[in-house]
Amino acid sequence: MWWTYALLSAVFAALTAILAKMGIKGVNSDLATAIRTVVILLIAWVIVWSRNEVKGLMDLNRTNWIFLILSGMATGISWLCYFKALQMGDVSKVASIDKLSVALAIVLSVLFLGETLTVKTALGAGLIIVGTLILIL
Repeated sequence: MWWTYALLSAVFAALTAILAKMGIKGVNSDLATAIRTVVILLIAWVIVWSRNEVKGLMDLNRTNWIFLILSGMATGISWLCYFKALQMGDVSKVASIDKLSVALAIVLSVLFLGETLTVKTALGAGLIIVGTLILIL
């Protein structure tokens, strides 16, 4: 079932790039990111409240808070950079280079989470890196 959500994530990420490029014309990229963030914030909290999952807030420990805050900071910086890149470049190139994050996540998951690097996963990451280099050069 996880792959269904991953596939939906990819579809909506693709839509994000197209819709953002259309909406960012003549708008400061930081302002556009802030507007997008407010929309995401509202949607996320509506889902949490409607599913009565807000009670889980009390179960979070210090480590949860630290890493969720750090993750949020990384997401925010990523979005600011992504919107600036979209404003300046072609969606096809920006979105493709942005997906280098997949290869980086694979490497970081091995280094920091102790996940196993299979030949198939390493090959996939390598192809993503090569593809990204081709787009950049």
